[in-house]
Amino acid sequence: MTYTTIELLGTIFFALAVIHTFMVGKIMQWAHHFPKDSFQSNFLHLLAEIEVVFAIWAALFMSLYIALEGWGAALAYQNSLNFTEPFFIFAIMVVCSTRPILTIARKSILAVSSGIQKIARTPAILTDLFVVLTLGPLSGSFITEPAAMTVTAFMLNSLLQKESSKLIYGLIAVLFVNVSIGGALTPFAAPPILMVASKWGWDFSYVITHLGWKSALAVIINAGLLIAIFRVELQKSCITLREVETRLHGAQPDLPWTVALAHLVFLAGIVLTGHHQNAFLGIFLLFLGVASVTGRYQDSLRLKESLLVSMFLGGIIQFGAFQKWWLAPLLGSMTDIILFKGAVALTAVTDNAALTYLGSQVETLTEASRYALVAGALAGGGLTIIANAPNAAGYSVLSKKFPGGIKPLHLLVAALIPTGVAITCLWLL
Repeated sequence: MTYTTIELLGTIFFALAVIHTFMVGKIMQWAHHFPKDSFQSNFLHLLAEIEVVFAIWAALFMSLYIALEGWGAALAYQNSLNFTEPFFIFAIMVVCSTRPILTIARKSILAVSSGIQKIARTPAILTDLFVVLTLGPLSGSFITEPAAMTVTAFMLNSLLQKESSKLIYGLIAVLFVNVSIGGALTPFAAPPILMVASKWGWDFSYVITHLGWKSALAVIINAGLLIAIFRVELQKSCITLREVETRLHGAQPDLPWTVALAHLVFLAGIVLTGHHQNAFLGIFLLFLGVASVTGRYQDSLRLKESLLVSMFLGGIIQFGAFQKWWLAPLLGSMTDIILFKGAVALTAVTDNAALTYLGSQVETLTEASRYALVAGALAGGGLTIIANAPNAAGYSVLSKKFPGGIKPLHLLVAALIPTGVAITCLWLL
């Protein structure tokens, strides 16, 4: 392996950022040792916000980059980066968290769940959760994973009224894993597939027959296992979708079909232009204008939360290019089974889309190795918040369910079972 000084420093700072993410819980505890609103307390609270971790370390790294290489080199590097994905996730999170989109999603899921309850005579709460945790993630194959993550997380947030630590970590682990693999029905929705589909010639037929049906099966199994394990606790801690509708009825004005249709059109426009930054940002700006004149049917737009998630992803992208010197040779030297297992493990500390992108630069990969890389990246996408780009969006929505902040090690442990199911389906079937 050959590397430059700046590449080595980029890897070191990236490793420090990863370590930092596993320490946010402890840092939050340190913050409570100081008086509220003191400089020390506020500073430690900032360091304990997982969304800003990579941005902080990226800023420190770029300061060092400027000191060593100069403004010209630093700006040239910055201009070489592609921040389309963070901007897209910002736009899609804001749109998908609006009241009209969530109302449409909730009513659609309720209709499906009600049909299943009538046919199978299953408990309402458990059926609602099962449908949310299957159809929500699988919809990511069509409306993109960030959109599916946002909508599904909001629906879970409305269903879950009280929770234990084990339940909430189990729930968010299944959500993360299912969204990571749920976008594998098409070649354009899951970031790890999107990064390689065009270069490797993976069309819809290839993706659905090699990855899609296996991923869909894993999504169903994971949702079923969660409900089976936490059956009693879920019935005590959750309300039904119908009860959510009842509580909202009267508290909010009825949604006109014209407003609902307009939001769906904006959502479709942003999804269809998701790889063209100028186009979807233009559509998004127009949406902000429409949202302001339909304020009667809106809640507060989640601009701050969406910006934090975008900043998180931007920080990861800032480090991405500096991992190629060690990742590409490593991926190229592995056998298929080792590559699959290695991709699962590496995804925990490297965004899975970045991992498959780097793998696509290795010209010697066989077709079997390509499958192993992508399948492993998909399977490991729920192990940590940084493993899959939409995870940060899901955590942002559910963050209030974690009073002391999410503990990455707890998430890692909780994700082992659903990740194991994904590994089994994607590798052994």
